[in-house]
Amino acid sequence: MHRAIRERGPGLLVPLAWFVVGANHAGVVGSRSIFIAHLVMVAFMAFFLVTGWTELTGPVLRGWQAVIAVGLVVTALGAVGFVAPAVSEPLWTISIGGWMLLPAVGLAYTAALMPTEVQRIYIWGATITVVGLVTYFTAVVGSIDVFPIVGIAVVGVGQSMGILDAIARS
Repeated sequence: MHRAIRERGPGLLVPLAWFVVGANHAGVVGSRSIFIAHLVMVAFMAFFLVTGWTELTGPVLRGWQAVIAVGLVVTALGAVGFVAPAVSEPLWTISIGGWMLLPAVGLAYTAALMPTEVQRIYIWGATITVVGLVTYFTAVVGSIDVFPIVGIAVVGVGQSMGILDAIARS
């Protein structure tokens, strides 16, 4: 069962996480739910790293080890933002920005190591994710209300492409 969760869980959690983040930006999901989501993700990533660390072998999976390990820290910082209001904004910015950027880097890294016929999905996933990141932060800085949600949706699509392809190939 642990193996099935480690192998298939991210295929559900990645799109679900971005859906919930988008719902929060739309005012449908409250900050308490996002705080709980951060704690759940910290627990899930810690579980994944502890139980699957030795199975993440080979150049591609070692790259994703780094993404998950750094992501654990980024997510924990986001969680701290909920209990430390004085530093919440910078911590939340690090958390959402980190989770937009880290998988994009992982997807690009994966593309570089994959056979040519497989590279395209990872290149597109990384590119779409970066387009979403730029859309999100441009909208936030420019106070354009609807575009943060568009950026989040685009990030979710780009990242889901990569993880769903990886699951299909496993």
